[in-house]
Amino acid sequence: MSVEPAALAADPWTRPEWDRAALLTIDTQVDFVEGGASPIPGTAAVVPTIARLLEAFRAAERPIIHVIRLYSGDDIDLPRRTLLASGAPVVRPGSPGSQLAPPLRPPGAPELDAGKLLAGEFQPLGPAEWAMWKPRWGAFHRTGLDGFLRGLGVSTVVVAGCNFPNCPRAAVLGASERDYRVVVAADAISGVDGRHLEEAARLGALHAPAEVIAASI
Repeated sequence: MSVEPAALAADPWTRPEWDRAALLTIDTQVDFVEGGASPIPGTAAVVPTIARLLEAFRAAERPIIHVIRLYSGDDIDLPRRTLLASGAPVVRPGSPGSQLAPPLRPPGAPELDAGKLLAGEFQPLGPAEWAMWKPRWGAFHRTGLDGFLRGLGVSTVVVAGCNFPNCPRAAVLGASERDYRVVVAADAISGVDGRHLEEAARLGALHAPAEVIAASI
C-alpha cells in the first residue's frame, strides 16, 4: 500500500517546516552534466530548475549545502573502482570537471578547495551556502552533515541534483533515518520517475515541483 504525498503533508511528523528548511544539491558537477567526462542523461535539462530553486533559497536566506563527489585514491565506491583505475578523469580533485555546474555557483564564489573538502570541512561559497564532500553515495555517510544541519537548526531537507537512483536516493534515505522531514524537488533531479517518488513516499518523503517549494520557503 503506497502512501499519498497529500497524507504525508497532513501528518505532523512529516509535514515540512519551511522556516527550518535547507536545500541539498547532490553531485551537480561539470563532469556529470552532458558534455562532461561522465555525463548523466537529463542533468543538463534540470540545471536551470535547480538554479531557480537556489535563487529562492538565497533570497529567503535559507541554508544551502552543495554535496559533491571527489574521487581520490582508493576511497571510492566499489562499482566505480575499475573505471577510476582505468584513468577515467571523473571529478578528480582540483580538476575543472569537479567544480559545480556554473549556473549553480553563487555570485563571487571561490572554486572548490579539494584539500579542505577532502579533510571534511564545509567550504563557504556565499552567505548561508557551503560545499561539502561525501566519500560514498549517501550525503550523511561518514560526513559531518547531520551535525552541521543540527547546528543551523534545520529540521527539513529539500533534495535536488543529479541522478536520483544513486546519490539523491541515498540522501533521502539518510535524512529519513535521522528524522529529518524530507522533500524531493521532483523536477530538479535527473533520473527520477514516478516509481522513485512512490518509493520515497514510503520513507515519509514528500515531493513537489521546484516552483511550489520556492513559494513555500
